[in-house]
Amino acid sequence: MDADHLSQRLATVAKYVPAGSRLADIGTDHAYLPVHLMKRGLIVGGVAGEVVRGPFENARHEIAREGYTAKLTARLANGLQAIEPTDHIDTVAIAGMGGALITQILTQDFDRLAGVNRLVLQPNVGAMQVREFLMTHGFQLVAEEILAEDGHIYEVLVADRQAHPQTYDEEALRFGPYLLAAPNAAFVAKWQHEADRTREVLHQVQAAKVVPTAKVTALEAELRQIEEVLHRVRA
Repeated sequence: MDADHLSQRLATVAKYVPAGSRLADIGTDHAYLPVHLMKRGLIVGGVAGEVVRGPFENARHEIAREGYTAKLTARLANGLQAIEPTDHIDTVAIAGMGGALITQILTQDFDRLAGVNRLVLQPNVGAMQVREFLMTHGFQLVAEEILAEDGHIYEVLVADRQAHPQTYDEEALRFGPYLLAAPNAAFVAKWQHEADRTREVLHQVQAAKVVPTAKVTALEAELRQIEEVLHRVRA
């Protein structure tokens, strides 16, 4: 993969970055996403943020090699601390992390999102936690995609700033309102795997010497919900 040939996962993230935006790519690694968008004239500039020096140096080298140092800044910083007011960032992408870490990054420096109108987030796991954050912090889901690539299944969540975002129930938060409305093969594969995993954990917990009743009840409810959704989308 390089800036000219993004993975399907990153290409899906790129698709939801609005044309003409100023992008902060947090956890940018080689800065392939912002460089890809710059080369196609889809963003006017932005920041490639990295907390680890090695990937930061990779990003800085990639930006310089492509001749974009005047428009893209590689910045060594923790999460949203890569964004400065003078950057005038309006779109933030965070891809390839767990949902808990993405939520932590967004929460701990939430004030730095003051001028941001769009978030494009790709949690490897824990998408439910990300949806809960968006719903309670003034961002409305506007699109979701789920895809399979190289033996992994990824979800991409797209949200725009809105004063009163829609409130979702537990099912929508867990499975994704847009994904539920148009389930594909990757959606079914993911949740079949989750059903199998939850069932196995439930059996292990039930076999314990001291059975934690509350945990059993929670696992049974989760498994029942997954099985109901799978039955519905397969009907």
